[in-house]
Amino acid sequence: MTSSAGPRWRRVSEQLGERDWAVLHDLARMRLLSVRQIQRLHVQAGSQLTRARRARALTQRLHGLGLLTRLERRVGGVHAGSAGGVFTLSRLGQRLASGHGPAGGNRLRQPWEPSPMFTDHILAVSELYVGLRELEMDKVIEDLAFEAEPACWRDWVDVGGERLVVKPDAFVRFGKGELEISLFVEVDRASQSQTVIRKKGEVYLRYFDNGEEQRRHGVFPRIVFVTATAKRRDQLVQALSRLDANYWRLFQVQLTDEFIGDVGRAPPP
Repeated sequence: MTSSAGPRWRRVSEQLGERDWAVLHDLARMRLLSVRQIQRLHVQAGSQLTRARRARALTQRLHGLGLLTRLERRVGGVHAGSAGGVFTLSRLGQRLASGHGPAGGNRLRQPWEPSPMFTDHILAVSELYVGLRELEMDKVIEDLAFEAEPACWRDWVDVGGERLVVKPDAFVRFGKGELEISLFVEVDRASQSQTVIRKKGEVYLRYFDNGEEQRRHGVFPRIVFVTATAKRRDQLVQALSRLDANYWRLFQVQLTDEFIGDVGRAPPP
């Protein structure tokens, strides 16, 4: 008979295996993951049908332990149905994933029901993470570091004393051959005007000119905008082309479907 003594977080943590912890840490990093994404990250053995069944069982178990919260709102398209359930960490899951127990760690937040637009955006960022992790598992890249927001944000004080923040959707660093590649990634969902995109680019330029990133890490990351359609790609290129031409080399615009493939084939120029 299992003892009920001790705090709940400790009793639950004693029931977790290595894969359980890995799922919690990935959710702490990304905030939202679909069952399909969890399957690709953490359930590799067996047929596609077996993997899908095991991924559902994995998320149901963690949900039953009170570690995950399932979103009520279903996501359309490829995320629909039982294989497309979307999960976030519960307060207990956040507590355990922080590694600090009940008296410390990051601020715990009540799980929420985000809007469809927010959900789609976070899952799109998560999809890039999953794709890069798959390349790492296949040994195409190595030593992947992936920071989602807000961990990837950079703040600094400008020369005039103004505090500024650049807010990429992700910071990515990985090794490929003899190269170490660093990227700020903007996952564009065609929800912002060209004026907003240009102003976002201007903030990046101010951060580049400040030199803080270069002092800390020795290099300024390439700024990659990824988007879904060729029409939107052209709009992004048009918006960013209004920036000073001396800085164009910092930017790259790609279709989402091309991004992972290009990382897998060759390093950026």
